[in-house]
Amino acid sequence: MTALPTLAVVGATGAVGTVMCELLTGRRNVWGEIRLIASERSVGRRVRCRGEEMIVQALTPEAFDGVDVAMFDVPDEVSAEWAPIAVSRGAIAVDNSGAFRMDRDVPLVVPEINPEQVRNRPRGIIANANCTTLAMIVAVAPLHREYGLRELVLASYQAVSGAGKSGVDILHDQLTKVAGDRALGSRTGDVRQAVGDDLGPFPAPLALNVVPWAGSLADAGWSSEEMKIRNESRKILGLPDLKVSATCVRVPVVTAHSVAVHAVFASEVDAEGAREALRNAPGVILVDDPAAGEFPMPIDAVGTDPSWVGRIRRALDDPRALDFFVTGDNLRKGAALNTAQIAELLAKELRA
Repeated sequence: MTALPTLAVVGATGAVGTVMCELLTGRRNVWGEIRLIASERSVGRRVRCRGEEMIVQALTPEAFDGVDVAMFDVPDEVSAEWAPIAVSRGAIAVDNSGAFRMDRDVPLVVPEINPEQVRNRPRGIIANANCTTLAMIVAVAPLHREYGLRELVLASYQAVSGAGKSGVDILHDQLTKVAGDRALGSRTGDVRQAVGDDLGPFPAPLALNVVPWAGSLADAGWSSEEMKIRNESRKILGLPDLKVSATCVRVPVVTAHSVAVHAVFASEVDAEGAREALRNAPGVILVDDPAAGEFPMPIDAVGTDPSWVGRIRRALDDPRALDFFVTGDNLRKGAALNTAQIAELLAKELRA
C-alpha cells in the first residue's frame, strides 16, 4: 500500500489555521506526517493537532521538502511568494488567500460543486474561494443544476471575524463601551461618541450599527468583497457571463457570514421543488419553518460545517426567481473546511 501523504499547514497559528488543526483532529485521517508552519514569531510554539502536541516550524523553503500537499492560510502577499516555492519543492499548494483565485491556470474548487477541477492545476496550485462566496455558492449550485441560473442579486451580512482577530476584539470592546446606556442609538452621533476613535479594521462603529462596506475600494464605487463574490461565483459555476450584483454589509456578529439571495433562473421555479433540491444537496442543511420561528441564523450555524438555508420563497413578480437566506461559519466551510476538503481530494488522488 502507498504510504500516506505528508501535509503542511502554513499559517497554523492563525484564526483559520487553528480551526484547521481542529478539523484535522476530528476528520477521517488520510495523512501521514503533518507539519505545522508559521511566521517567525510563532516558531517553537506547541499546537495540539490530531491528538498530539506538534512544534511549529519556520516558514522556509526546506520546510516543504518531502511535503505532498501544503495548505496555506496566510495573507495574499505571503501566499503569492511562498505557494510557488512549495510547488518547486514538490508539493501541491492549496491556497486560502485571494492571490491566485482568478488566475486562469489555477482552479477555484468547491468539492461539492466542481471536484474534478482539482486535477486541472498546471501551476501546481489550487485556490479556495472567499468565505462569503462559499457560504452562498454551496446552496446556489444545486438550484442551478435544477433550474439553470441566469442572475444573482445578493446582500451579504458579514461577521467581524472575517477581518481577523482584530475585528472580533474591536467589536467586543465597542459592546463593552455601549453596554448599560439604553439611550444610545436614539440621537445622531451618540454611538460614535460612546465608541470613540478606535474603529479597528472598520470604517465606522459596529456596535448598535451595520456598515454597508467590506473590503477595499474597487472601480466605480464597488468594494473588493463585492467583486470577489461576482467573479468567483462565475468561475466556480462555469458561467462566465452570469449577472451578479452584490452589496456587502458588515454586521455586529462574531462568526458566520450570511447572504440574502435573489436568484433568477432560465425556467419557472417552485419553492417546494427548491427545498427538495436543497434538502438532498451535500454541504447544505435546510432550516425553513417561519411559522415555528426556524430560520438560518449565525448563532446556530457558528461552529458547524454546512451552509444553513431557509426563507425559501418564489419571487412575487417573477415565476423564474427565488428568494432565500443562507448563513455559514466563515472560519469553517468559508475557509478551513473547504481547504481541508480539497486537500483530502488530493490525498485520495496521490494514493490511487
